[in-house]
Amino acid sequence: MHPRLAAMTENAEGDLNSNLLHAPYHTGDPQLDTAIGQWLRWDKNPKTREQIENLLRNGMNKELRDRLCCRMTFGTAGLRSAMGAGFCYINDLTVIQSTQGMYKYLERCFSDFKQRGFVVGYDTRGQVTSSCSSQRLAKLTAAVLLAKDVPVYLFSRYVPTPFVPYAVQELNAVAGVMITASHNRKEDNGYKVYWENGAQITSPHDKEILKCIEECVEPWNGSWNDNLVDTSPLKRDPLQDICRRYMDDLKKICFYRELNSKTTLKFVHTSFHGVGHDYVQLAFQVFGFKPPIPVPEQKDPDPDFSTVKCPNPEEGESVLELSLRLAEKENARIVLATDPDADRLAVAELQENGVWKVFTGNELAALFGWWMFDCWKKSKSRNADVKNIYMLATTVSSKILKAIALKEGFHFEETLPGFKWIGSRIKDLLENGKEVLFSFEESIGFLCGTSVLDKDGVSAAVVVAEMASYLETMNITLKQQLINVYEKYGYHISKTSYFLCYDPTTIKSIFERLRNFDSPKEYPKFCGTFAILHVRDITTGYDSSQPNKKSVLPVSKSSQMITFTFQNGCVATLRTSGTEPKIKYYAEMCASPDQRQSMLTSISEPLKSLAVTSSGWKSRILSSTSGLYKVCYSHTFGVIHTSRLYFPIRILRWLESLKMKFYFLTCSEVWTGISRLVLLVLVGFTYQMEVSCQVKSPGCCLAHDGLSWVGQALPCSSRTPRTGKSSGSSAVLLVTRNSTWHNGCSVMVK
Repeated sequence: MHPRLAAMTENAEGDLNSNLLHAPYHTGDPQLDTAIGQWLRWDKNPKTREQIENLLRNGMNKELRDRLCCRMTFGTAGLRSAMGAGFCYINDLTVIQSTQGMYKYLERCFSDFKQRGFVVGYDTRGQVTSSCSSQRLAKLTAAVLLAKDVPVYLFSRYVPTPFVPYAVQELNAVAGVMITASHNRKEDNGYKVYWENGAQITSPHDKEILKCIEECVEPWNGSWNDNLVDTSPLKRDPLQDICRRYMDDLKKICFYRELNSKTTLKFVHTSFHGVGHDYVQLAFQVFGFKPPIPVPEQKDPDPDFSTVKCPNPEEGESVLELSLRLAEKENARIVLATDPDADRLAVAELQENGVWKVFTGNELAALFGWWMFDCWKKSKSRNADVKNIYMLATTVSSKILKAIALKEGFHFEETLPGFKWIGSRIKDLLENGKEVLFSFEESIGFLCGTSVLDKDGVSAAVVVAEMASYLETMNITLKQQLINVYEKYGYHISKTSYFLCYDPTTIKSIFERLRNFDSPKEYPKFCGTFAILHVRDITTGYDSSQPNKKSVLPVSKSSQMITFTFQNGCVATLRTSGTEPKIKYYAEMCASPDQRQSMLTSISEPLKSLAVTSSGWKSRILSSTSGLYKVCYSHTFGVIHTSRLYFPIRILRWLESLKMKFYFLTCSEVWTGISRLVLLVLVGFTYQMEVSCQVKSPGCCLAHDGLSWVGQALPCSSRTPRTGKSSGSSAVLLVTRNSTWHNGCSVMVK
């Protein structure tokens, strides 16, 4: 065990002998005074009590109010927040309170609660300054229930998140909790709740549990007694049994075990300092593979995630550096990266030109969808009916599965964002005799089969390995097969990304402005010159495409989400994250197979004018002195949209034949050359953007043509700084990128 984890899992109880404990609180805010008194009476963790006492001693009333006068709410993955002191943070006391509320609600819902029991799992997160670790929080969760004579299946070591929903179903428990913050920053932790069906809780359970938590805020006798996990006969360790059952069930989605055992492909796996290493190794063994090569620096748990800037494999090459270099050294063509709780998967493949291709979640879904259906067709029984087959995706994910379903004759359904909706829908379909082959969400969350009703990075990793090994026998790479899928079912060009925003008021104002754009209750009708055909607002339940103007998908008032469908077929969605302080955006252009040439034409035509500067957006150079350029522009509205398009080689050659050299701005980098097209549209809110960059090649200035910003070659010295300032309500960047080199560029949105 990592030394920090060992230190954090020690008993945190103690007596601070604090003079503040019985002191009167006179902050001038009665609500805050009450909250301070409650915290200092109820919290038995010395570190978190000390944090509140220090704030009180130093008169930090605003921070005390922020920490103590609000509570966490359930998002798309349960309760999630930073670790630390306060009722809105993850800590010993709030986990005890949450579990007490869970107990009260479950006792009301299940008369056999104390016979069926409850499952508890945890990852490897922790924070020394709060004496808080996932293992300790799991023990406290178990202690609350054991003190109430509830049988608890507490895993004796860290496990992948999918093991908890799997165990809930296998053990017929009434519910389960996984202590994890998945891929969030190291400061965070979470409390993820699963219902008896093995899926994450949805409404109304989440709201009812929160009500019960509010009614059970004072710790009960025995709730702090984590010694119960060592002494109670009601505590059981399901680790060996569940691991064995899970690995046995993996065989249901293994179709070429003999081929796997003979493959010459090598795989590198990184577990991102989390739980995945041992379990991915076992999964590879089940499929007949040799063990994947682990990244030694990232193989073992480390709550600091010390070798990555963030523990999210979705961030791409910037966090996969160690994996890619190891793969090159070991002559391995495929890199598999599970996130810290092993419920998500990123994949990279080395191309013939020596460049790594990191697949997006939507691209991997195209491969998974093709693979799972192809395997089903080859292994199905005579009386199997394709009309009984389903695939699912969240509404912000690519519609590639829909295209495959339309051509192959099976069913496709979409759900609200969050795998909790997918899991619940899968359960409904299974109960009605349907078969679900594959489900996904674009944020690299995949589920092959239905043994687990949540995304599963362990099973996804080994399925990708089998897919790659099978394709290798035909000398086809994953990227080549992706093109084959698009050729057969239609190209789906998509991009997802996000902006960080820590102010809920700002987020709300952005979305409210979109709902009241030109006039009250009027959404935008255009994005630049592009007409908006339909608007769907999941927050309010509005959908202009429906005869009754009501959304078919359920209303979700607790989150923000608006989707714009354009006249040209593009669909763009803007929503808030349910687990992080992010505004996420998603955009996709879809084409049927027979539209391939027209789609390429529609893409290429705007490119021809890239080198032309026009006044389409009233662009003007404000000053031009010794290599310094300032550009001001404004526009009325923009939909957040970033899209990377990978062109067939003949298109790339055509672009190169134009002999255009550009220097382009993205949110973090400046690129030169042509190999990828990136369209970035910043969203409709007032901001000031400052861009500065050092150009490594003979110079450029900033200009744009109504669709794009482009850097054009001008006679100025190399390494000359360029600065642009922009005020307005949106901006559009059309950029091309060469993967071989880049230099620094920073963008600040104020």
